[in-house]
Amino acid sequence: MESAGVGACRGEDGGLALVTANAESGRGGGQRELTFLLARWEKPVLVWLAQRVPRRIRSNHLTGLGVIGATGTGIAYALTNYSHAWLWMASAMLVVNWLGDSLDGTLARVRETQRPKYGYYLDHVVDAYSTMIIGLGLGLSPYVYLGLALAVVVVYLAMSINVYLESTVFGVFKISYGRIGPTEVRLILVFLNTVAIVTTGWPSPLPVPIDVVANWTLGVILAGMVALFVGRFARNLYRLNKLEPQRYRWWEQKS
Repeated sequence: MESAGVGACRGEDGGLALVTANAESGRGGGQRELTFLLARWEKPVLVWLAQRVPRRIRSNHLTGLGVIGATGTGIAYALTNYSHAWLWMASAMLVVNWLGDSLDGTLARVRETQRPKYGYYLDHVVDAYSTMIIGLGLGLSPYVYLGLALAVVVVYLAMSINVYLESTVFGVFKISYGRIGPTEVRLILVFLNTVAIVTTGWPSPLPVPIDVVANWTLGVILAGMVALFVGRFARNLYRLNKLEPQRYRWWEQKS
């Protein structure tokens, strides 16, 4: 869910970041920075789509569509135990999830029907559910160890919680880590689904089984997520320490 208009500002990494300003100061504590790779191109597409959505369809309907997409993705991943063709359905449901999750807030903004606090709360509860159900489905598939998939879910949720806390203490809601945001994550999953389909069912061009490749790939992604989280956590503590330096009572100070 999003609110207000879109502007431009300079991001922390020196790149030009798209910013969505909040309609109310109560929405997440400040501005929303969209610095991920596809943000600049995704935003106009979403606005174009929102302008053509029938009036009888509202933001909540699109939020529900996103939930259906996430649930369908998780179920499709689990059903790959019976046929790898379900990976096609998983990819299709990821597109449905993107459409509902990304378009609901844009629709409210285009129609000027924003409910900042309501949208902020609902959007992030739904995001947590979507992360959980997709990760669980992936872990129940024959391609990825359940423990590894759940570890990715835990770290992803920790990264999300960090974003929410940043919006409170810094007044900026920066949804991405580096240049990777939710849209890029979905595209990576679609790409990996396609690779798994191509390498399953007939002689594989890979020198090792696809499940080994999938687990190693997810392990590398998990390590990268942990590194990004720890790095951002350390930078946040450094910034906060500068804003609120440690104070000592006079009898605790060194002579």
